[in-house]
Amino acid sequence: MTAPDSAPAPQPTPPARTRRARRPRLPEFEPPRITPGRALAHLLGGLITLAVLAYFQWTPGEWPVRLLTWVALTIIADEFDGWYGYVALLLGGLGYFSPVTPPEQWTVILPLVGGALAGVLLIKHSGGLFVLPFAAALYAGVIIGMGRFATKLDGSLTLPTNETFQRTALIAMIIGLTVSAVRRIVSLILHTRARRAQRDAALNA
Repeated sequence: MTAPDSAPAPQPTPPARTRRARRPRLPEFEPPRITPGRALAHLLGGLITLAVLAYFQWTPGEWPVRLLTWVALTIIADEFDGWYGYVALLLGGLGYFSPVTPPEQWTVILPLVGGALAGVLLIKHSGGLFVLPFAAALYAGVIIGMGRFATKLDGSLTLPTNETFQRTALIAMIIGLTVSAVRRIVSLILHTRARRAQRDAALNA
């Protein structure tokens, strides 16, 4: 009589799992590189804006014209590159070196508006489109606040309460930030289209 076979019975092999086809991983979106043409456009735009601003600050003119061009063109110059904005901010004092005597009120306008304008540039550099309302609020708060409390600090400091001063300063800010907002919206649309085209190209590859 033969001994029973002690070898274990073969176990059925489990069916091989079918692996799911993985979708190709999309490459991370890279911001558009600064091409030579774009760099040249930034250079020319910034220099032209600074030249126009220097012309208005050097030549004879009433202080409302100087104030309007200084604030608006400083914010616009900042759109071409950060340092253009700060150079434009400094050009507010160019009138003191001009052969033409600057308006008497400019000694008050320069530090008052310059401080608020510097705050606008700093806030603009901290983010994108959604920081512009905060920059506007800071600037308008300084101008309107000085209009209300200037005479309480110094009875002879009447210019900040002048209606022409406040209207000109606020209109200049609105012009500059509107240009900034339009530029950023257009840039956002172009970036979104480029990212969508890159995603479609990766899926169809």
